[in-house]
Amino acid sequence: MDMNQYLSMFIDESNDHLQSLNESMMGLEANPEDLSIVQVIFRSAHTLKGMAATMGFEDLASLTHQMENVLDLVRNNKLRMQDFIFDTLFKSIDALESMVEDITGGGAGKADVTEIVSSLQAIVRGEVPSAGNASAEVTAAASGNASAAQVFLDEFQYSVLEQSLQEGHQVLYVDVAIRKDCQLKAVRAYMVFDLLERSGEVVKSFPSVQDIEQEKFDYGFSLYYITQKDASEIQKMILNLSEIEAVTAVALDQESLRQMGQDTAAATAEAPAPAPVQEAAPVAAGNASPAASLHSKEENGKAAPARVGGSPSPSRTIRVDIERLDVLMNLFSELLIDRVRLEQLASEVQNGDLTETVEHMGRVSGDLQNIVMKLRMVPVDTVFNRFPRMIRDLAKSLDKKVDLIITGADTELDRTVIDEIGDPLVHLLRNAVDHGIESIADRIAAGKPETGTVQLRAFHSGNHVFIEIEEDGKGIYPKNVLASAVKKGVITQEQAGTMTDDEAYQLLFAPGFSTAEVISDVSGRGVGLDVVKSKISSLGGNVTIYSTPGKGTNFSVQLPLTLSIIAAMLVRLGSEKYAIPLSSIVETGIVKQSQIRTIHGNRMLEFRGSHIPLVSLSKIFSIPDYDESTEEETEIVVVRKGERLVALAVQDFIGQNEIVIKNLGKYLPEVQGISGATILGDGQVALIIDPNAFIK
Repeated sequence: MDMNQYLSMFIDESNDHLQSLNESMMGLEANPEDLSIVQVIFRSAHTLKGMAATMGFEDLASLTHQMENVLDLVRNNKLRMQDFIFDTLFKSIDALESMVEDITGGGAGKADVTEIVSSLQAIVRGEVPSAGNASAEVTAAASGNASAAQVFLDEFQYSVLEQSLQEGHQVLYVDVAIRKDCQLKAVRAYMVFDLLERSGEVVKSFPSVQDIEQEKFDYGFSLYYITQKDASEIQKMILNLSEIEAVTAVALDQESLRQMGQDTAAATAEAPAPAPVQEAAPVAAGNASPAASLHSKEENGKAAPARVGGSPSPSRTIRVDIERLDVLMNLFSELLIDRVRLEQLASEVQNGDLTETVEHMGRVSGDLQNIVMKLRMVPVDTVFNRFPRMIRDLAKSLDKKVDLIITGADTELDRTVIDEIGDPLVHLLRNAVDHGIESIADRIAAGKPETGTVQLRAFHSGNHVFIEIEEDGKGIYPKNVLASAVKKGVITQEQAGTMTDDEAYQLLFAPGFSTAEVISDVSGRGVGLDVVKSKISSLGGNVTIYSTPGKGTNFSVQLPLTLSIIAAMLVRLGSEKYAIPLSSIVETGIVKQSQIRTIHGNRMLEFRGSHIPLVSLSKIFSIPDYDESTEEETEIVVVRKGERLVALAVQDFIGQNEIVIKNLGKYLPEVQGISGATILGDGQVALIIDPNAFIK
């Protein structure tokens, strides 16, 4: 079998399982008593182990096997989930992600996971991490002279033994000592267990069966045993085995069993801290809450993810290589250009049959365009799904309590936008938790709930998608922003005196604004936000800040639905043609020269009760055969960026059209005011105007 043939499939499916593990672990942390979630986690780990073993990635398979051992105890009610176990399993998932990433890059998936494996094995052995040390093992009958009370029973095991007594079975406590000169004590212990299991059932042993198999015990062990045979008969059977030094078998009645249950309860109560003791009773969710908790919720308030628990529905999807989609898009782009050309020729020839055929082709290609566009659309959930885990870890490291509430995760965006938007959102979310949400003490002092809330929501509006990150933290104080901006030389004192709150917030995106002083003075909002702004602007979007001091802040990111095919208004300037995206246009109109005013050297015109700038495209682009200042009337296109408006002067309107966006290429430097180019039906190239460049 050619493994390379299946490598890409392995990587894709591994990433799916790792994401499922992360989501399910988050759900389990919110509901530690829900064993159905543990089953989902176990199945994902088991499948991942099998895939890795098949592909020959032994390190990956080995680590998932160690995780399985822990999860198996949890799902069988033999281990209770606690902070240490959650943290160890999360570290294991991180290590698995690193291995898969290494495999994706052509590596062998090797990683040093010795420490994680040791922690997982310690959990299985019932070792307890203490505050200042390594682990402290629950020692009991290692010497072979332990009392029965030292082999602690959980509620389930106790009830099994009690019911067996009521049904007439013998319940024995058996203590076995192996000779000190025995060379293979684990084999000898196995023979004892094998002998006992032929005549009954071992309910609990100390040390654990796993430890005994690995010779991690002294020369003795103890166990509870259900059988129909007498204690003396069992004692003789074991003594008949070679290298057994001594055997004690005691038959228990209801009273002695009850006494042992009380001893177990007392020993548990005296313990200094709850420990992940093997086969301990499960605890309720509220008994041991972490220092920083996170519950990822959907809009209806139920714990997420929704797919945790229950049987997954059969998949009706297929994986398609991204490059194939890009090729399909490019081919369709050429088809669209030819369609426009045919429509133009048909209108010139005036042939009925040709016109009818071209119209039919237009309808079919329109439907095809919708399908191609939808193929490229991806739910923002593919980006959002990694944030709950990130927020959980960040909140825990900062000793804060944070709820992340995600809504609109099924909102779709073009794949090219999805690929680029992840990093800016990570930056904004980290700022929200790190600098927006106050510490628990500060929140209580301010009369707020100790758990902060970060809302991450996505929704469609027109030809745009909005992604908002809103938190109920300390908010931004405009005076502090302005003071810091003046101090750092971003603006002058005079400029600061005339700025509105919204203009002050925009200063946070100024390069050089992020310094240590800003972090303390302005909630850290300047940290790297210039990078966030430039990345979002390069995608044809923008980001706006809304904040109420003391109440919280909202970062609103506006993005285009697609970067490939857009509806545009074609305009003429002399002998040249330009395209303006329809999503930016407010309206078009005609103004007379008498309506244009000059204010502080800038040409302005009145528009719906306010004055807006008039920008001359002919002067900006140095068009030789057109100058609107010589015309009595000028046609204008009013464009919007956020709340701001600008009028662009043009010569003629050609009409609306679907255009294919093409890059200007590597040889041209970035052209101010131009976002790309398109090929028109007559083969001519039209530059696409970027309205954002004219609105400052």
